[in-house]
Amino acid sequence: MASSKTSIYAALIANLLIAITKFIAGGISNSAAMVAEGVHSVVDTVNELLLLLGIHRSKKLPDATHPFGYGKELYFWSFIVSIMIFGLGGGISIYQGIAHIIKPEELGDPTINYIVLGLSIVFEGASLIIAIKQFNQIRGATPFWQAVVKSKDPSSFLVLFEDAAAVAGLFIVMICVYISHSLNKPYIDGVASLLVGLILVVVSAILARESRSLLMGEGVSSQTRDKICRMVEGDGHVVKVQHILSTYQSPTEVLLMLIVAFKEDMDTEEINKAIDRIRDVIKTEFNLVRFVIIQPESLEHHVLWNDDKH
Repeated sequence: MASSKTSIYAALIANLLIAITKFIAGGISNSAAMVAEGVHSVVDTVNELLLLLGIHRSKKLPDATHPFGYGKELYFWSFIVSIMIFGLGGGISIYQGIAHIIKPEELGDPTINYIVLGLSIVFEGASLIIAIKQFNQIRGATPFWQAVVKSKDPSSFLVLFEDAAAVAGLFIVMICVYISHSLNKPYIDGVASLLVGLILVVVSAILARESRSLLMGEGVSSQTRDKICRMVEGDGHVVKVQHILSTYQSPTEVLLMLIVAFKEDMDTEEINKAIDRIRDVIKTEFNLVRFVIIQPESLEHHVLWNDDKH
């Protein structure tokens, strides 16, 4: 989480400063592509603020109305961010691009555009490098795409994708601005805006898919499930783990439910002691497992709840 916040703050500062300069440059040079880039930077700035809000709210302690805590706040706001990239960033850029292709406007002096684009590439590039370094620290030796799919912290890859899309968009705009002035074809400026919008839509679709999956409730990996089953079944009082269910409440909190078949000759007190022992073993081995619910398979036993919140 701390690593993610470092890249978020870096992107926030860069996008805020760049957005202001892009709008000024777009107004002076009458460039639709520059205005689209300004909108893109504003959306990215708001996105970083929403991610920080999600991280802050996800750390609220459990209460009577949310006994498992507020961890999913991060997943909710991450999903909102992905939708904003599509609706505000991609949608407005595509609209502006089409409008300027249909009715191109006379181009102004491009000099300020080149200055702003050059500075933006430097700042966005620096933010991207920070995001890449932070993500590489998190993923370790795991392949890039596999790390994105397996990640339970959307803030770690949201900023990375945002910055990558921003840098790609800046290069597209710079090339198109140069071509439009060299050939004196103002509609190419609109093409640049359209391309930037399409990039944002693609990025938005990827991020929305991953954020939605987390929001709907991803569980632990099959390897972790198998390891937990072997650990539990290694207890001398357990016959078999009949079912194992899990879901990530946040990147650092897992809710785990086990339905366990205990030996038939055990009484309630013995089962309680066995459950306490199993719970401690699981939590010692897997520090992300925050809540443990263990239900004996036999209907004659009561459901035993172990959340160990205090």
